[in-house]
Amino acid sequence: MKKRKVAGSAILSAVMGVAMFAAGAFSQEAMAVEKNEMIRVHIQGPNSEKVKAKQSVGTRWDFGEKGFTAEVNEKQFQALLKNKNLKIDRVQEVQLESSVEAKPGSGAQALPADQLPWGIEAIYNDSNLQATSGGNGIKVAVLDTGANTGHIDLRDNAEQCKDFTQSSNPLVNGSCNDRHGHGTHVAGTVLANGGNDGLGIYGVAPEAELWAYKVLNDRGSGYSDDIAAGIRHAADESARTGAKVVISMSLGSSAKDSLIASAVDYAYNKGTLVVAAAGNSGPSSNTIGYPGALVNAVAVASLDNSIVNGTYKVSDFSSRGNPATDADYVIQERDVEVSAPGGAIYSTAASGGYTTMSGTSMATPHISGLAAKIWASNKTLTNKQLRTELQNRAKLYDVKGGTGAAAGDDYASGFGFPRVK
Repeated sequence: MKKRKVAGSAILSAVMGVAMFAAGAFSQEAMAVEKNEMIRVHIQGPNSEKVKAKQSVGTRWDFGEKGFTAEVNEKQFQALLKNKNLKIDRVQEVQLESSVEAKPGSGAQALPADQLPWGIEAIYNDSNLQATSGGNGIKVAVLDTGANTGHIDLRDNAEQCKDFTQSSNPLVNGSCNDRHGHGTHVAGTVLANGGNDGLGIYGVAPEAELWAYKVLNDRGSGYSDDIAAGIRHAADESARTGAKVVISMSLGSSAKDSLIASAVDYAYNKGTLVVAAAGNSGPSSNTIGYPGALVNAVAVASLDNSIVNGTYKVSDFSSRGNPATDADYVIQERDVEVSAPGGAIYSTAASGGYTTMSGTSMATPHISGLAAKIWASNKTLTNKQLRTELQNRAKLYDVKGGTGAAAGDDYASGFGFPRVK
């Protein structure tokens, strides 16, 4: 068998869930700070008071009228709390919940076991697919644990590589190292191009450009203000360059975060399409996470590679939306919008090889890639028109398998499974 030389010696085989925020907000009374502890805070108030606070504690991210965030020590924190003109909230922390098994490998990685994984064949509706195509000129901002932009199947598509997680410098250009693996896997599903030898794996839109934004650290944890900053930055880059941008977020929270919610609205109003995971808390209803649950984000549920009632089955782990809004074909807050393959998805690994993961994290990049492919074929579409096209395509493949799935718009699969054809 032909082999490739890659960095690293482990082949990862993983079943990984969506990134989850630590649930719940913190009241000022509950924000006890230990001595010598540094904490991340969100500061809001009148402009004059915010200017004084910035001079006192510095600024990590400035969100304009939405306030700013900063790293503060105990003394600074107590001083902020004494200012009754300021509203102080602790920034939510983020943690990836994952289960990873590492299998030892050699210095050379075998070629992928499957160049066209089941999810790619399913979204192309072609079991005899030989290669994928499309996405030229469209940028897909993958907000995750970074990406191995040197992977042979990704490197020709990598256009931006940025780190939003460093404590000393909130935005580092040219750095997006993924020592976790989640982000590299997601990126591969969006746009892996088979490598320069054509022997690698393929994603949905192999001609799209990758903006790899590291918003979670190598342990899979981070802060909601860093994620919000990444969302806003992608939107600003879209405006600056005139590019069509899809923002892909395989992360989520059971609680609504104001910084992320306002950033999603900001990005959507700037003309980007925001795609986010529904979450992995199914099969009970009303378990969809944020930002997927936001009206201006396309929430993606997961499908398994199994047929029930004549269609693909919604994964048991996939979060469900609100049954009270079934059948209306209108997206409201906490609604699942569309579905895509998410069970046992094979894609690129941070080691330079390939690995299998499961979750709505894996379903999301299928839709992000499809959006890029559709947009590339008709760049006159607005982000809202593109979203409508995804919805219309979803209606053509109505998902009827799995808990909560039913004919028409349902709380498990949303409008259905949109495909290339």
